[in-house]
Amino acid sequence: MSTGQFYGGIEGGGTKFICMVASDPGSTIDEVRFVTTTPQETLEQVCAFFTPYIKAQRIKSIGLGSFGPVDTDPSSPTFGYITTTPKPNWAFTNILGILQGELKVPIAIDMDVAASALGEYRWGASRGIDPSLYLTVGTGIGGSYILNGKPLRGLVSLEMGHVYIPHNRQRDPFPGSCPYHGDCFEGLANGPAIHKRFNQFPESLADQDPFWEIEAGYIAYALVNYIFTFPPKKIVVGGGVMHRLFLFDLVRHKVSSLLNNYLNHPTLTGPLDEYIVPPGLGYRSGVLGGIALAMELEKQP
Repeated sequence: MSTGQFYGGIEGGGTKFICMVASDPGSTIDEVRFVTTTPQETLEQVCAFFTPYIKAQRIKSIGLGSFGPVDTDPSSPTFGYITTTPKPNWAFTNILGILQGELKVPIAIDMDVAASALGEYRWGASRGIDPSLYLTVGTGIGGSYILNGKPLRGLVSLEMGHVYIPHNRQRDPFPGSCPYHGDCFEGLANGPAIHKRFNQFPESLADQDPFWEIEAGYIAYALVNYIFTFPPKKIVVGGGVMHRLFLFDLVRHKVSSLLNNYLNHPTLTGPLDEYIVPPGLGYRSGVLGGIALAMELEKQP
C-alpha cells in the first residue's frame, strides 16, 4: 500500500453508494459499493469503510456527492441535508452532519451530479473545458455546469431534471412519474419512468423499440434548452439509461434538428460527435468527483 496522501470520495446515489480512497484515477487504493437502503444502515457502511484509513491518518478530508435535493448553502440551517427527496426514509436527512459526527474529518458536500461534473472536468471527457455541462439520465435526472473550474451555484442547487419539456400525450400517454411535477423531464425520461411504462428495466428494452426515439427526443429537448440558456463548450451525458450507447446518435441528431443552425458556431452547426459525449471516467465520474471535492477542500484556508 502506498504511503502518499490520499483523499476520500463518496458518490451517494439513490440506488447505490460508491466509496473510494484515492488521489486520482490512476492511484486508487480501495473502493467499495453497496446498495442504498435506510440512512442508518447505509451511512454505517460508509463510516466502516473510511474509519481504518482515518485512524491510520491516510486521509484527512472527504468529498461527498449526494443524491438530492441537497442544501449546499453554508449559511442555511439545513446545510448538508438531503431535503425534499422522494426517496423513502431519506427526506431531511442530515447526511453531512451524521458523517462528520462519526468520522470527525472535514467533508465537502455537493449534489452527486455536480461531483460527476467536477470529476469529468478534472480528469475525464470535459477535462479543462470551461464552461461544460454534465447531465445524468438514470434513476434520477440531474445536471451541473462547471464555470470557472467549479460547479455553478445559484440560490439553491440546480435541478435540471425538473425542467418542463414538450410532451405529446398522443404519442406518449404516460402521465409522468415525478411526485412533485408529474411530466417534467425526470418524470418522463428517467429509469423508473421507463420501468413503469413497460414493466421492465431500460437495459432490457429492445434496441428497436420505438420508445427510444421518444426518449432521445426528451433528452434532446432538455439539452437544447440548456444550450440556448447557457451554451456549454462540451456536454457529457452519463447515467444508467445512457448505457444504451445507440442513444447518443439519436440524441445528437435530434439536437441538431432542434437547433436548426440558429446558433452560428461550428461546434453546433457541424456533427455533434465530439460535443455530446459519454463520460470519460465511466461509472467512476461521481466518486472521483468526490475525490476532487476533497482536494479542493484542502486548498481552503
